[in-house]
Amino acid sequence: MTQEPRVTDVSGASSRRGFGRRAVLRGAALGAASPLIPATAATAATAPAGDSGRGRGPDAAAVAFRWLGTAGWRIDVDGRTVLFDPYLTRFPTGLFGDGFDPRTPLRSRPEVVDAHTGRPELVLVSHSHWDHLADVPHIARTTGARVVGTETTCHLLVALGVDAGQISVVKGGEVLDFGGIVVEVVPSLHSRNKKCSYFAPGTLNAPPAAVPATIADLPEGDTLAFRVTARAGGPSAFLMGASDFSERAVRGLRPDLAMIAVPSSTATHRYVPRLLRALDHPRVAVPVHWDNFEVPLSGSPERDPAMDLDAFVAQVEAASPTTRVVVPDYDTVYDGDMRPVAR
Repeated sequence: MTQEPRVTDVSGASSRRGFGRRAVLRGAALGAASPLIPATAATAATAPAGDSGRGRGPDAAAVAFRWLGTAGWRIDVDGRTVLFDPYLTRFPTGLFGDGFDPRTPLRSRPEVVDAHTGRPELVLVSHSHWDHLADVPHIARTTGARVVGTETTCHLLVALGVDAGQISVVKGGEVLDFGGIVVEVVPSLHSRNKKCSYFAPGTLNAPPAAVPATIADLPEGDTLAFRVTARAGGPSAFLMGASDFSERAVRGLRPDLAMIAVPSSTATHRYVPRLLRALDHPRVAVPVHWDNFEVPLSGSPERDPAMDLDAFVAQVEAASPTTRVVVPDYDTVYDGDMRPVAR
């Protein structure tokens, strides 16, 4: 039997603050997770020869993408590492069973996180829910990486021991050049369930009164998306942390790759066709945030029963026939065309 990884409280504190029980608002009833066959070569609707070819060429091979599960990505460009929403600890909250507990203590498993994240110099955070932020304090404190996120993200990270000087607060609209890796910050929206609601909304305009200790202590704090361009003329990737968006904000981005969060409901009107049209039909669409993120990041991903991955793929094929769909796997490295280069 494998030794249980060491677990540390994200804040370093052992106390817990009491919170009233909240029902998590999901788009479908949760049931037993079903395994997905590894998808290293899984593609659909291969682009024809007349495809626009955005981002193709020698630079595609100089960029590596690794899916970190949930919405997370590791992007390596010429030996430099950028992380997006890195959540690797994947601790249980009851979300994928019948006993979701918003009082679940925050925690981070350093050895699990470090095995996947390397030495990043940049961490992009879409919003502050636990399945996007919980491991960021450890990463920031141990690597010195710069974190880019909202004001709420900044206040939470400072409360969790991150140096404020490492954090760049953004609102959306900024175009930041990190020495050749260009990050365009896009104002975005959090996804909604069937009741047009979601767990832990709210923003912070000052540090919290107490160190965050439970998942309920991490409000959404507004949501961002990012367009990351690797090197001059290199491939660009649109990164989402939640399955909603501002149509006007994403127009004109024209990314080569679109890492699109799979929705759990139909609350967002014509989500897939509107998004693909606004992005000008990206060359590759990569569904994310469809996996059970409370099981270890090993083996084949298990589907979140609330997410209809097959329906999502079908919608992409119908709305954008020239877009190739790549369903990612945990243990595969992809190049800038999202083609597997290693196992």
